[in-house]
Amino acid sequence: MLIQVFISVRSERQLVEQIRYNLLYRWFIGLAIDDEVWDHSSFSKNRDRLLEHRVVENFFTEVMTLADKRKLLSKDHFSVDGTLIQAWVSHKSFTPKDRGQAKNNDSDSNPGAGARRNAAADWHGKPRSNATHASTTDPDSRLFRKSQNAAAILAYQGHVLMEHRSGLVVGADGYGERSAALAMLYSLPGKRARTVAADRAYDTRDFVPVCRQRHVTPHVASHSARWGCRAIDGRTTQHEGYAISQTIRKRIEEYFSWGKTVGRIRQTVYRVIERVDQHFKLTMTASNIVRMARMFSAMGYR
Repeated sequence: MLIQVFISVRSERQLVEQIRYNLLYRWFIGLAIDDEVWDHSSFSKNRDRLLEHRVVENFFTEVMTLADKRKLLSKDHFSVDGTLIQAWVSHKSFTPKDRGQAKNNDSDSNPGAGARRNAAADWHGKPRSNATHASTTDPDSRLFRKSQNAAAILAYQGHVLMEHRSGLVVGADGYGERSAALAMLYSLPGKRARTVAADRAYDTRDFVPVCRQRHVTPHVASHSARWGCRAIDGRTTQHEGYAISQTIRKRIEEYFSWGKTVGRIRQTVYRVIERVDQHFKLTMTASNIVRMARMFSAMGYR
């Protein structure tokens, strides 16, 4: 699974095919030149075992332990951000949760629509939300909008916590929005004073005050258009450390861009949130390994 992220292989079937003839891949996973390659269905059969035993989480912890031994991690300054991971579903699967009422509405507005497998759908003027609708293909996916001017898509959310010394991801989560960021902050050991940088989407009264209660100074970008409920003011933005945090936090976008171009998380091929979360964490771990390898090489480690 790790080499699949490194070389951007889109499926397990294609990965097995490349392992059969590529000696470099065989060396990486420890197969001799005459060893038989397993069947591609082994990935699906063992994925639940990886989830049950939290293999990806333990592997991520081992990578971070190595980085900590080499003095690469900061324990005081962090950044948090999130991205959308498009789900492998169609908008047509996003139907009302009350299936009986939905069928009646469809039959009244478009008689005979149920007889066709891929009938045309028109949502113009019909409100749809996560509270009233759900995808029949992947119920865990949600309707999200990247911005007020962007179209809503069915997606998951991935969030990372990055430290500021080396720019390594020290926490990854594929579940919530600001709640995921708070959970990753809570997981940090000790009660020392810290700072966390974030974009203006985190300038809310349900994030900033909670950070301060946790002895974490929120270096969050001020949302200039949100006059009524802004939580960041001049008492925070006047300090030099605030400007430094806002500059460093932009490096977190490098992980999202690497993950979406190399790690295949632009649109996940998995369904159910646990599997998407596992894929997201594995991709962030692989990105850390690539970054650490470059740093070790520059420092003369072998």
